[in-house]
Amino acid sequence: MEVISFVALAAGLIIGLGAIGACIGIGVMGSKYLESAARQPELMNELQTKMFLLVGLIDAAFIIGVGIALWFATANPFLGQLANLPK
Repeated sequence: MEVISFVALAAGLIIGLGAIGACIGIGVMGSKYLESAARQPELMNELQTKMFLLVGLIDAAFIIGVGIALWFATANPFLGQLANLPK
């Protein structure tokens, strides 16, 4: 198996697992927001502001992972080191 195929597999795993983690995190946070808004409706505006801030941070972490995966897929820094190994 070629090294580039492992890079493609790793990039897919980074993007896929990052997406799953971000979706689960936003889902759990959204459900907790709805629970707390139902218990104390007077705090809904404060909680909504904090929830949207955290949604942006969770999505930013996922997008950083996508950027790193795409960087490895297009300009892999490890291929040059592997080409210099004795065969």
